[in-house]
Amino acid sequence: MRKINKLLVANRGEIALRVMRTAREMGIKTVAVYSEADRNALHVRYADEAVCIGPAASSESYLRGDKIIDVCKKLGVDAIHPGYGFLSENAKFSQMVKDAGLIFVGPSAESIEIMGDKLSAKRAAAKYNIPMVPGTPDAVTDRAEAKVIAGQIGYPVLIKASAGGGGKGMRIVENEVEFDEQMERAVSEAISAFGDGAVFVEKYVASPRHIEIQVLGDQHGNTIYLFERECSVQRRHQKVVEEAPSSCLTPEIREAMGKCAVDVARSCGYYGAGTVEFIVDDKLNFYFLEMNTRLQVEHPVTEMITGVDLVRQMIYIAEGQELQLKQEELEINGHAMEIRVYAEDPTNNFLPDVGNLKTYVRPQGNGVRVDDGFEQGMDIPIYYDPMIAKLITHAATRQESIDKMVRAIDEYEISGVQTTLAFCRFVMLHEAFTSGNFDTHFVKHYFTPEVLKKEADKDETEIAAALVAYLMGQAKQPTSATTMASVATKSKWKANRVK
Repeated sequence: MRKINKLLVANRGEIALRVMRTAREMGIKTVAVYSEADRNALHVRYADEAVCIGPAASSESYLRGDKIIDVCKKLGVDAIHPGYGFLSENAKFSQMVKDAGLIFVGPSAESIEIMGDKLSAKRAAAKYNIPMVPGTPDAVTDRAEAKVIAGQIGYPVLIKASAGGGGKGMRIVENEVEFDEQMERAVSEAISAFGDGAVFVEKYVASPRHIEIQVLGDQHGNTIYLFERECSVQRRHQKVVEEAPSSCLTPEIREAMGKCAVDVARSCGYYGAGTVEFIVDDKLNFYFLEMNTRLQVEHPVTEMITGVDLVRQMIYIAEGQELQLKQEELEINGHAMEIRVYAEDPTNNFLPDVGNLKTYVRPQGNGVRVDDGFEQGMDIPIYYDPMIAKLITHAATRQESIDKMVRAIDEYEISGVQTTLAFCRFVMLHEAFTSGNFDTHFVKHYFTPEVLKKEADKDETEIAAALVAYLMGQAKQPTSATTMASVATKSKWKANRVK
């Protein structure tokens, strides 16, 4: 067992801060690396030491594993935590860290490599009879052969890139007529995004829900699952709203999925924190999708319902300690919601809208958590993912967690950029979401830019009416200054977001 005394976080923004805070609680010194664009970032100021590793472009800074390892050697670092994104699922980097005599706070290079390719992941999981969506067992390059297989599976089918994710290289094919065109697009996108044109074909599951299971495994063969997260509200195949637990699973299905997730982890000798993703159909049949060999963006909702600090557990595991958590001791406590606050304009196809945070005031109060990496006056760099923050709420019941989220959104003040706050508020109040009767097509079925514009117009009208009544003294019931302030606060962020 090797004790970690100094930890370098090979990341930026909110996840770098998240990891550093737990490290500080554990008495571990931290080192930040940063690009020239992040010179004044919060994670740079928070760390015990910080080193600039290159220009703004991630390819010249955060993706330069060689530079990061050089910093470790110069500063006497024991271990590297990759966070998520960047080098977190790079098997080559994991091996480089190990070869340099350092500890990688994550899984082995072998596990990352197996699970990093969707087809090899499925082959590994198949040894444990994990339920799979019907499809090709291997990558297909022959279009005629792929078309025959699609016909055998039955339309609609999904063509997916073997490497990568995020919806890139993914195409739905409704019938045979569309197949050639969609196949060509999928391969082209896969080559452009991942440098690998390999794709596979599988049955398209209608009305799917995206549910994932959090797992933890140590280096002694112990593996547990920490229940599920519902991640079905997405835009461009990327998550925007997450919650734990899911509103649709029974205890029996939850246990079955948990055991399958543990088996998937065991199939590749996995240790560290990981997430096994499943697709669930309208009859609650579940099928293995893939495994993310890192900490997930949405990990806070799992922490809220279990009371387990996942970063702390990752560090213990990396040191070689045995898991002290027992499966039978874990319980679900209440319900947690998370929204991703992106600098994106939901009225313009969620396109990035980076700029300066002229106003930035976080919501507070019981059961509210904000994981972010910005403060008022800072610029959101154009070079990286436009996520500003993750807003998390926790309460005794799902509805109370939703109510708390709406309150927190109303109190979140951001100006200078468009954000997804208004969209997330729309989700929280929509009947399909509150009833739990929704799937990954939520945005397609229910959302249009007009709904946010109408809501903004309605709020402005309410403010104007209340202000006139207040000033003229003609309201039937006196409008208090407190009420005026509440209405103004609620509309402040909307006015700043909806053009």
